Amino acid sequence: MARTFADFYREKQPVVSFEVFPPKTEAAEQNLYRVLPELIALRPDFMTVTYGAMGSTRERTVEIAAFIKREYGLETACHLTCVGSSRAELVTIVEEIYANGIRNIVALRGDPPRGETTFTPPKDGLAHANELVTLIRELQRQRGWEQLGIAVAGYPEKHQEAPDMETDIRYLKQKVDAGADVVITQLFFDNQDFFTFRELAVAAGVRVPIVPGLLPIVSAKQIKRIASLCGARIPEALARQLDAAEGDDAAAEAIGVRQCIEQARELLEAGVPGIHFYVLNRSSHMKQIIAALRPYLKQDHQTAR
Repeated sequence: MARTFADFYREKQPVVSFEVFPPKTEAAEQNLYRVLPELIALRPDFMTVTYGAMGSTRERTVEIAAFIKREYGLETACHLTCVGSSRAELVTIVEEIYANGIRNIVALRGDPPRGETTFTPPKDGLAHANELVTLIRELQRQRGWEQLGIAVAGYPEKHQEAPDMETDIRYLKQKVDAGADVVITQLFFDNQDFFTFRELAVAAGVRVPIVPGLLPIVSAKQIKRIASLCGARIPEALARQLDAAEGDDAAAEAIGVRQCIEQARELLEAGVPGIHFYVLNRSSHMKQIIAALRPYLKQDHQTAR
């Protein structure tokens, strides 16, 4: 029987999960399928597959998630956003996900199209992630699906569009109340931001697992771009190290591995229910990170069959 997000975090902790993204070129696709066995060998409990801007990778998202589950026997989750799809189209996508044997969805509002600063709901579409969660749960009841897990996003440094943390936490509570099983956070580099966020969320009545999402750094230039896009703050000491490694990806990756191990250890020692790693379709850095964290993990997933 398939396992949902709720099953994972109820059955064992800490849960280890990886996120990959659909490749945009043939070379990137070949790389992903080469790397997948190496990632699977690290025994994550499940993997998630992201959804491109404006739903541009919808078919590839489902295809990759279904491939991983079929070929490796590992549970997967498809990301799904409100961007570019009407309510009827979203229903069709959820049905497609379910028909492919995938029983977990990461429900997100999605970012505004490139070049735009505000999110405009598509015609006959949805405006907020809580509405997407509600739609998925309604469809589950209508179709009589017994198993369907839903994850939503949390923002330790608040969502860029939220006026303040209090408002952002209120939105988070709405998503959870709509039927989410788990909160997976956006990347962050200062654990105190996560601890404060978690404290506020729990005080607001969020009772589902709150899982930190970590992005191991592999390039100084890349992480600065990613951080600027999502509003993540790079601590001053880490920024200085990355500045010194500008143009030297090997040096930046070494810095990123050390930083991620230290950050993950502190989180695991603090009793987080799991860690979700944004692996960037690479495995070399994750091999080092998972090896260093083995004493803190209880990994029992059976690897590729």
